[in-house]
Amino acid sequence: MAQLLLVEDDAVLAEALARALTALGHEVNVAPSGELALEQLFDRRTPTDLVLLDVMLPGIDGFEVCRKIRAKSTVPVVLLTARGDPVDMVVGLEGGADDYVVKPAEPRVLDARVKTILRRTSSSPAQPTVQTFGDLSIDSEAMIVKRNGEELHLTSTEMRLLLEFADHPGQVLSRQTLLKRVWDYGFAGDSRLVDAAVARLRAKIEPDPGNPTLLRTARGLGYRLVKP
Repeated sequence: MAQLLLVEDDAVLAEALARALTALGHEVNVAPSGELALEQLFDRRTPTDLVLLDVMLPGIDGFEVCRKIRAKSTVPVVLLTARGDPVDMVVGLEGGADDYVVKPAEPRVLDARVKTILRRTSSSPAQPTVQTFGDLSIDSEAMIVKRNGEELHLTSTEMRLLLEFADHPGQVLSRQTLLKRVWDYGFAGDSRLVDAAVARLRAKIEPDPGNPTLLRTARGLGYRLVKP
């Protein structure tokens, strides 16, 4: 059973989603605003495995809430976005969201997405070893990444993405391959998930994210992790 925090200001929709997700085996706490969501997460320290976060909220919007969460926590965040609005997706993913679901969200779709994210978060790495790429060290057994000896704080998605690259050093991995292996998508997912996650990862592991020397782009093909 997952402990979910549903951040949704529409009381009717929130109640319906909470009931449906509870019936599917989850425990759901509801926060009607971003401020209350942050209070539950950080002040009350309510146990939370994953946050379902509506973008359109009164006061602090979902994008800002996501950024505030990511500044303190690696808890997975799934955005609930307006239909047909690619701007929501890109801004949210760049702000640290792990995934998104288009509204109106069907409870079984949300349930499947939640289970997929939590499964990959808790799964153990296949190759327990320490690898180095320049000043970056990756301990896949302890799930610790350091740069110049200082530990980096990665989200579960960023960690899984980095481990996937580290398991295939120098090999170009396409966006669709990464969607399947990291996001567990068995279909053609949105490649912007990959691009946004790579950008966030570069911001943490590269000395100069604008001129990456470790996580490089293979134009038209994908990305690869190399030793500088």
